Amino acid sequence: MAHPLPPGLTQAEVAFVAEMELVTIIPRQRLESIDLLSGKTPVLRPPHRAELPLWLALLLKKQRRANIVPPPWLHPASLTEIILRETKENPEAFSPPPPPPSRAHPREPGRARRLAESDADISPPFQPSCTAAAPAGYLPYHWLEVAEALLAHAGDDMPVPAGEVRSLLRDLVEVRAAKMRSSTSQLEGFGGGLMSLRGVGAMELAESRGFVLGVVDGVRKIGASAEATRREEEEAGGGRHDDDESDDDMGI
Repeated sequence: MAHPLPPGLTQAEVAFVAEMELVTIIPRQRLESIDLLSGKTPVLRPPHRAELPLWLALLLKKQRRANIVPPPWLHPASLTEIILRETKENPEAFSPPPPPPSRAHPREPGRARRLAESDADISPPFQPSCTAAAPAGYLPYHWLEVAEALLAHAGDDMPVPAGEVRSLLRDLVEVRAAKMRSSTSQLEGFGGGLMSLRGVGAMELAESRGFVLGVVDGVRKIGASAEATRREEEEAGGGRHDDDESDDDMGI
């Protein structure tokens, strides 16, 4: 008998999907374009940078044919800024996601306008938020999966020792995990609970889904039990009221 699948993606599936994120590489060898399901890859010409899917960049890294440029948000200064924002500036909310892509305003130099949905080449969460051109100080949707993959297979490409980046990531993960657990208190109250997940990453959702669903199920059961008790008390009270009226009618 087949067991039912759990709701949502598992952690392994989330890590697999994250390998489609684009990252920036510096090729060490010349490589012609490759036909992929998502389209052709750019022609690699050392030392010009190029953007490739994470899985292909890791493959070239293992073959010593390219180096991976870590995204700006993975630098220690950016991680420290995010931790400060998560713990001091706004301890009750998660860091906001990266801003949408923008282009220079054609009529007003020095100003930029956000791209409309029809202008964007890639829709969220697969905006180019893990490349070298990504903004610092913001965590993309697949930040944890990409960071773990780069530290595991391209630790020597980090601007600082990989141990320093791992330490900051560990602190950030613990802060956000504690915030996720504490934010479930907002779900208390039958029928009126609301929990904001803006800024939460894909792996964080996969890891916390079981805990959050358990809290929601527990709150629902408590609310249903309280509602059943209230109805029983109303029915019992109504019955006593009817008995008193019948006694009055009989002159007792």
